[in-house]
Amino acid sequence: MENFYDILKQLIRVPSVVGAEHPFFMFVKRELEEIGIAVEYYDGVLVAKGKKPTKGYISAHADRHGLICTGHNEFQYAAFIAKNQADLLGNSNSEKLLKNFEMRFVNQKVQAYQPWSGLYLGLGIIEDAYLCPRRNNIIFRIEEFDHLMPGTPIAFMDKLIINDDKISAQLDNVISVAMIIYLYHLGYQGTAFFTASEEAGRSWRFLLEYFRRFNISTNELLVLDTSPYQTNEELSLLDVVLRNRDQNGVFRSSLKNQIKTIAIKNKIKYHFKDAYLKNIMRQEGIKGSIGVTELGRIIHASKNEIQGTTLQIPTIGYHTIEETASIKSIDSIMFILKELYIMDS
Repeated sequence: MENFYDILKQLIRVPSVVGAEHPFFMFVKRELEEIGIAVEYYDGVLVAKGKKPTKGYISAHADRHGLICTGHNEFQYAAFIAKNQADLLGNSNSEKLLKNFEMRFVNQKVQAYQPWSGLYLGLGIIEDAYLCPRRNNIIFRIEEFDHLMPGTPIAFMDKLIINDDKISAQLDNVISVAMIIYLYHLGYQGTAFFTASEEAGRSWRFLLEYFRRFNISTNELLVLDTSPYQTNEELSLLDVVLRNRDQNGVFRSSLKNQIKTIAIKNKIKYHFKDAYLKNIMRQEGIKGSIGVTELGRIIHASKNEIQGTTLQIPTIGYHTIEETASIKSIDSIMFILKELYIMDS
């Protein structure tokens, strides 16, 4: 896995703020083309194709949380600025998190970059952050950035920390992108999708548009991502996270049972996140969301023409630069991916 961690370390250093992913896409494109993988770039989605493009469809969103300059010396959380809010109705788990975590950003280092070229525009430190109820967004004050123009993306400065049996960084969802690139290094010859603006609830549109563009239907779309938990104790009970469904649709794919069978056979610890959340709500006597995923939105909008399942890494510290996952979880996901896509290739 040394090569995997080398890939991940590099990717983490490349900014990919939601809505300004182009420099990251170009980096991924170069990495894949260097090993002979054909790459196509469409609006909001980078598509990689091996020599057997129908032998697998794997997807991971490429965007990460960050800030956008929205006026003179004014910076907002990028996922929740007005132009990104087409699908956000105030009830997603991400939006609920918004209400609780503005102060965690104070004193963090950030870097501004040119959204098209990726050119580095300077380093700053977040001095203050507060929730503006009128705009339903976090407003930031940053030292040294009063020269930036509106529309400039600002990424959190980040690097991979490996500590005993865990790793930490802004893992969502650069870790899944690294896994897909590493899978191609191992010989994967199917198709992979890297989508933009998932954190703003828009990525599913780009992916569905691609399938419609070429009149493709499949019931084997596998979406990789991280999945948030609260405590280290919860992480210790889990290696991988599966789903039967999300708020928008039921996941009907043979892939789900294939993954479950591999997990049972190889003593990989798993649970179904939807059942887990329902059980918590039942115990606490509350009603809430079982989560919204890119896949569920695609299933619903395509009327089941596109079907699949999700495979997720359990993490704590969700949507921070200290998001943490266990090395055993990463090994388990890679083992499952190799069983699905490499062993019979």
